[in-house]
Amino acid sequence: MSTIAQSHPGSTVAAGIDPRGPQFAATLTSVALIVVLLLAPDPAAVTVLALQAAVFAVGAARGVQHTPYAWLFRTLVRPRLAAPADLEDPAPPRFAQTVGLGFALIGLVGFLAGLDVVGLVATGFALVAALLNAIFRFCLGCELYLLIRRLGG
Repeated sequence: MSTIAQSHPGSTVAAGIDPRGPQFAATLTSVALIVVLLLAPDPAAVTVLALQAAVFAVGAARGVQHTPYAWLFRTLVRPRLAAPADLEDPAPPRFAQTVGLGFALIGLVGFLAGLDVVGLVATGFALVAALLNAIFRFCLGCELYLLIRRLGG
């Protein structure tokens, strides 16, 4: 989440991110998506999902280190932690944000079109991915990114 302005010798990543940041963000994302599922199809649920989609959009467009969740991590959490043992390439989490954005947009379209099952299923898929990261630090979108890179060359 938070960009650390240092690089490791031999690394192709100029500035890595603290790997605990995306896990923190996944926790907040999980809470938001649980709220959506509990309130759906109420307009409040659609609003929360739209806000989460906006967070995903920032993460996809600018990188996870530029999201509001990253700011919270940098400001409130990171100062209370020891330095991370290593830094993480920001590209896989950025791709994961793009995948999350896709599911959030499908969910929004579903709810807005009156296709509540589509909205619930898309939100549920996003929630499962967020919970895997929040609880186990297993980023499904990151793994998909790495798989695509391996298959692509």
